[in-house]
Amino acid sequence: MPRIWKFKDGIPDPSENGSWLIDGDSTSYNIPIAQGGISAEYFTIDVAVPVPAVQFGFFPSPVGFRLEGTPTAIDAPPAFDVSVGIDADAAIPKGGNDLLERVVANVGENHDPTVHIDFPRQYVRFMRWRRQLSLIDEEALSGCRDCGAQGNQARAIKGNIGEFELFAQGIPQRVVYVTRIADLGTIANFGRLHWAMTAMRMQDGIAVEDPDAAVSVKVEVRSGRDEVPDIYHEFTNTGLEKEVGRERYDKELKARFVRTSADAGSFRTREPKPGVRASIKYDSDNWTYWSVPFTESGQPLRLRSGSHLQLTITLESQDFDAWARLDSLWVETAPLLADDVFGEVARADDLQPQRGFTEVELGAMTDFAYDLQAVFTGDQASGFDALRIHTGNRAAFRRLEMGSPLVATDPTEIIEEESALVVHLPERITPAQNQPVRVVFGTEVFEFAATFEGEVFESDSEALPQPIVPGDASDAVSTNSLRVLSSPDASPDFVQGLSFSTPVLTPNGDQVHDQLNIAYSLFRLPEQVPVILEVYALDGRRVARVAMGVQDSGPQQITWDGRDERGQTLAPGLYLISIALETEATQSPQLRPLGIAY
Repeated sequence: MPRIWKFKDGIPDPSENGSWLIDGDSTSYNIPIAQGGISAEYFTIDVAVPVPAVQFGFFPSPVGFRLEGTPTAIDAPPAFDVSVGIDADAAIPKGGNDLLERVVANVGENHDPTVHIDFPRQYVRFMRWRRQLSLIDEEALSGCRDCGAQGNQARAIKGNIGEFELFAQGIPQRVVYVTRIADLGTIANFGRLHWAMTAMRMQDGIAVEDPDAAVSVKVEVRSGRDEVPDIYHEFTNTGLEKEVGRERYDKELKARFVRTSADAGSFRTREPKPGVRASIKYDSDNWTYWSVPFTESGQPLRLRSGSHLQLTITLESQDFDAWARLDSLWVETAPLLADDVFGEVARADDLQPQRGFTEVELGAMTDFAYDLQAVFTGDQASGFDALRIHTGNRAAFRRLEMGSPLVATDPTEIIEEESALVVHLPERITPAQNQPVRVVFGTEVFEFAATFEGEVFESDSEALPQPIVPGDASDAVSTNSLRVLSSPDASPDFVQGLSFSTPVLTPNGDQVHDQLNIAYSLFRLPEQVPVILEVYALDGRRVARVAMGVQDSGPQQITWDGRDERGQTLAPGLYLISIALETEATQSPQLRPLGIAY
């Protein structure tokens, strides 16, 4: 169902129910009353997702009469404009009635009660219809002697609408499907998320496969350990809240806010007492929040184990006549290694930070203590003997401590991966031998907020790993979190530490300084972004702009051979070199001089 807002002068109008104009019934309508001026009245319609629209229209109610006897069926709005767009920020009303992104009609004189506006096929989510002042309105205004300064605008204005309509042809830009909550029957670990998708196209009225179509699939997932992700509350005698079931909340309790009249702003609030609905809160103890969107099949979920699963599937298309057909979707599951594995991290020199969370200097090598504690409520779980900590950048292992109290011990194996640290424990963690574990490692942080996610697994088995959950793993560490934050005085620059392998590039083929090695670090990037090498002459002219691919936060290194984006070698001279990011955020460029000679 679409949404509609009826506004006058940027204020919601309680005298006219806008939803009557998009309900499929043209007999339900209201005669418009322009108390704030004819041009102050407008409607904004939202059809939820961008669709390939080709025509917008409206027509009057076929039944009823105006006060002076004119049938509403021939009562045409004499002047109006229509604009369309897909930008929610500009369209969702905030008190303004500006035009949307594209104007598809601006009619100063209209005598047809049924209007259809054709335009080239384009993605449209929002439509805004605005009444405009016309010559007919001005004549009525000048002929009204008893209406005061408002004249015709103080009465029912000419023109009524029984229904708006939008015609589209093709495939919506995206469709969103939220599954029901699936009960798995038992708590399980989650592995990788897979799906099979076929790109399709409508060709001569027939659906055919098109592997090159610009379509995609995006999936978000959350897991839980009970049936409902929300917690419902009822007020008590003292005004506090107590938890109740959803059925009682929905069917037995009274709403807190009660409408006292037809006026949209007339409400009264019931006293907080038994029988009245209180808050609804998210059950974060038993449910994870929605994951980041997965855009590729076969990626690990890294979700907390659970007995229930829910997915949001978004099918997207950048082609009016192509779509993604989701053929199948499946999630790997496996038995638990432990009921839960809690972890928390802190700086090794500040295990209990005063502010309650870990702060680090961006780009500085820092030692961290990563504490783990498994929870077993029975002897069914098999346990684990290895763990992987996702550090985001290469980490250096310092030491392993196990037991209570913690004692330094030698790991069976250490693997320092590109963005993770793998530690094989000398003893297996089981229900019978459940020791606390601490791993101390050093690494650099390049983001304002970095989360050291982790997982435990069995080194001699192909069973799925189990994610480490943030929580209270140790009395010695007080953060209860796997996240670290940058210090408040961290530099806001995205690109830092720009350096060259040589001050003079000599691309003459003698194998000496033929290429320039450029090293730098990228900080606080939310995702991978395209990186551009820019070269400027001393007078400020940009003489080269070379794409260097996409990169993420952390240390980076690229090479440049002294050529511009067309493959032409730059002339000898002195230049200024900069690393730029293709992002909307404001950047402070770092410029370094470089000489080119032959």
